Order: sequence, then structure tokens, then C-alpha cells
Amino acid sequence: MTETLLFLLAFAPIVLAGILLVGLHWPAARAMPVVFLVSVVIGLWAWQMSPMRVAASVLQGLILTAGILWIIFGALLLLNTLKYSGALTAIRSGFSDISPDRRIQVIIVAWLFGCFLEGASGFGTTAAIAAPLLVALGFPAMAAVVMGMMIQSTPVSFGAVGTPIVVGVSGGLDKAAITETLVANGSGWEAYYRLMVSEIAITHGVIGTLMPLAMCLMLTRFFGPNRSWREGFSVAPFAIFAGLSFTLPYMAAGVFLGPEFPSMLGALVGLAIVVPAARAGFLVPKQAWDFAPSDQWSPEWFGKVNVSMDDLAGRQPMSIVKAWLPYLLLAIILVITRTVPEVKSVFTNWLAFSWQNLLNQDGISGSIQLLYLPGGVMVLVVAATFLLHRLKLPQLKSAMADSSRTLLGAGFVLLFTIPMVRILINSGVNAADLPSMPRAMAQLVAESVGTVYPMFAATIGALGAFIAGSNTLSNLMLSDFQFNTAQLLGVSTAMMVAAQAVGAAAGNMIAIHNVVAASATVGLLGQEGKTLRLTILPTLYYLLVAGLITVVAMYGFGIGDPLTATS
Repeated sequence: MTETLLFLLAFAPIVLAGILLVGLHWPAARAMPVVFLVSVVIGLWAWQMSPMRVAASVLQGLILTAGILWIIFGALLLLNTLKYSGALTAIRSGFSDISPDRRIQVIIVAWLFGCFLEGASGFGTTAAIAAPLLVALGFPAMAAVVMGMMIQSTPVSFGAVGTPIVVGVSGGLDKAAITETLVANGSGWEAYYRLMVSEIAITHGVIGTLMPLAMCLMLTRFFGPNRSWREGFSVAPFAIFAGLSFTLPYMAAGVFLGPEFPSMLGALVGLAIVVPAARAGFLVPKQAWDFAPSDQWSPEWFGKVNVSMDDLAGRQPMSIVKAWLPYLLLAIILVITRTVPEVKSVFTNWLAFSWQNLLNQDGISGSIQLLYLPGGVMVLVVAATFLLHRLKLPQLKSAMADSSRTLLGAGFVLLFTIPMVRILINSGVNAADLPSMPRAMAQLVAESVGTVYPMFAATIGALGAFIAGSNTLSNLMLSDFQFNTAQLLGVSTAMMVAAQAVGAAAGNMIAIHNVVAASATVGLLGQEGKTLRLTILPTLYYLLVAGLITVVAMYGFGIGDPLTATS
């Protein structure tokens, strides 16, 4: 078997996933077990991995899966607890009377509140909450879904308290080998990791500043009575002001605090600045913009689910401060446990488990920190919310049941996806003396495309998210490939992985299962193709600018990282 054929074979699991999920429309629960089995066969047959190393890789993947499922469960449980306590209703209702201008509403309700939801919950919950809320405020169902999908961009890399980075990027890289090289160069994993997070936050921040304006442009051009771009541009001063109110604290949090905080803190600061400004009329256009009367709307804009503010009314009244308190508590605990050494030590050592050299395989280890992971912090906040909001035990049980049902669907897919990724990453130890599969893919790309590849690194990440339906899964599948490609091209590995993470976030805007989930909440199933044709526009903007930033950073500024500094 020739080297080129072998290297093409390394791409087979990812290509097969694309064919099954996109081409044949298989559900992920059916496609990923097949992809996993193909990966096992390639690892054993073509790469000549030992059966024990494949088994150890699967076991390592299952440990990583347990960690991500714990985070997902914590995020869902907090969200559902707030639903049953009436807090989510109070938060939603508080947005209904800020401004009659639909452009202002979409910036505050969809963008800022949506970014906060993404930072706190992630995993598709953002559009599922934002879309029906916009419909309740009087938006056409299709416009609400398109706006909901556009939220799935800037905040997504740091969604669910940083899961796409904490789990996706960290789990998708060969951390042990990278750490060894970093230590030899006088650095360490922590410095490298913080550099990646900073570069992700800054890249997103630059691009995301214009996303509120992009939402207004999409709204007025495709759903306005005059089909006008100009009506979108007329709100540009307020939209850019709102964009900066989010992205400046977002970037600062990414650089100084880490991946758990940017989306949540950026949105909280943005809401605190933009909502009072909107009420005071600061930079708000004098003429309010609205949709045409509903009897003039296109039939395809209507959903089959009736959503009104009455439907969103909670059974018990709750103040805005009390409703927001659990989220504020979550942010405070996360900051303390990540920045105060004594507290961090307690959280990282309690309920923490680690396993070295699984099945006696060098370099394959696993660990899980139940209390320190965001899932543990969110469970603690749920316990506090149970007391603060005076929930009844049956309500908490219902929240747990709802969260568990959602978790089962995601969990089954991850049970095959993450072990598959670890087989690819750990395939570098083999009887055939071949590089690991991600490095083999990187060699083929580097030889075929060459120095222009960084322009398309974010696009590859977006394709991964489009195929897998998840930023986290795209990062898990492709981070090591991007890393190895950067090494072979002699450019910054940290910046290349950052481009992967940014592109994977943008790819969520066109991820089919996200569109389906958002459409289902407003009864718009069957119109996914029309929605995708609209959301591809902001996705292309995002990927083009991300590519340009990556190229300029690497070749214009010659940006380096601790790994390549002495190479």
C-alpha cells in the first residue's frame, strides 16, 4: 500500500461521517457507531496498532465522554431548574418592553441574551429558547429561527462554560506529547493553553463586533416590508455600540480569565450597558422599524406552534434580580474557583480521579474532576437555586428527568465519537512505523495545498461542525490535524488551532441538527433548506474574515507560540 493511499485512508473516518450524515441523511446515533468501527479497522489493519492500544484509546475516550456528559448534564439541569422555578419566564418577560424597534429587540433579546444563554448552557439550547421568545414578541417564525442560528457564532467557542475549548480542544490534542515539547522549550501546557484561548477570543471579538449589525441587515433585507439593506444600516451606530459592549469584555475575559467566562461575562456586561442605553434612546434611530402586518407575510414565514407572552407566563411571579441570581452565582463561583489558588486546589482535588498508562499503554491516560468541571459547579448552583427560589421536590425531579432525557441522546453519540477521535490521535504508536492519522492527514494537506492553507483552516473547522453538528465534536475531530498541519508548514500551532475553534463555532450557524432543533420550537419543520440558504451568508462573512485574520497573524505579524519559538 503506497504512502499516499495510506494517508488518504487516514481521512476515511471523517469523510465517511460526512457522507453518512450529510449525503445519506443518517442520524448521528446511527452514523457514528459505523464511523467508530471503521476507525477501529483502519487502526488495527492499516496502521497496525496493537489491539491493547486501541482498547486503551477507547477507554480514554470513554473517560473524556464522562467529563463532557457531566458538563452537559449540569448545564441542562440548571436551565430546566430555572424553567420550573419561573426564573426563565421572568427573564424573558423583562425584555418585552425595552423598545418597539424590532432591530433593537433583536440585538438585546437575541444577541446579548442569546450570547449569555450560550455561555451558560450551549448544546443547542440557545436558539431553542431565543426563537420562541422572538415569536412571542411578534417576529415571523422563520426570522426568529434565522436570528437564533446567527447567535450560534461568536459565543459558541466559550459556550456551556467553555466546553468546546475545555473538552473539545484539550481532548482533541495530544496533550502529553505537546507538554513534553513545551517543557523542553522552557514553557508549559498552561501558557500554551492560555495563548490559544486568547487568540480564539481576540479573533472572535474582532469578527463578532459586527454580528449585531449583520443580524439587523438580515432582518430588514429578507423580512422587512421594503426588503431594504439601508434600513439595517441605519441602526449601525447602536448595533456597533452593542457589539463592542459585548466583545470588549468578552476578549478581556478570554485573555485574563480563561475559556469558561468570555460569553457569559461579555453578555452580562453588554446587557448592563446596552439595555439602559436603549431605554434612554442612546444612538437609537428616531424612526422605529417594524415588520409588515402579519397578513402580508409570506406563508413560509409562519410556524405551526402558537407562542405568545401569555404562554411564557410563569405560575409564580418573580423579580428580575431573583431570576438572574443563579446565573450571577454561577459566574461568581466559576471566577473564584479559577482564580483563587486555595479554592482552586480544593475543587481540583476533591472528587477527582485519574488513571495513568491505561492498560499499560504509554502516554494514554485519563482523568475527571467532578467538582472542578463546570458541571460540578452548575450542580452546586442548582442546589442553591432550589433553596433561593423555594422549589418543591417534584419540580426538581421534573428538571432532572428532562435533563436526563436530553442527555441520553447526546450521550449515545459521544460514546462512539470521542473514542474514535482518541484512536486517531493515539495511532502514532504502531508496528508499521507510521505517523499518527491526524499527522498523516496534515502531511497530505501540507504537500497538496502548502502555505495558503491557513486561509482555509477556519473553513475546515466549520465543515467539521456542519458534519458533526457540534463545535465541540469538530474540535475533538480536527484539532490535532490542524496542529500537525501548522507544524509541517512552520507556522504558529496555537493560532492554527484557534482558527479551527473559531471556524467550528461559525459552522454551528449551518449545522443541520441545530436548524432542525430551533425550527421545531416554533413549528417550522420542513423549511430547513430556506433557513440554511439565509444563514450561509453570515457564515461566509465569518469564515472569510477569520481566514484573513489567520493569514495576517501568521505571515504578516509572524505570530509565534511557546511550541514553535525555538524550533
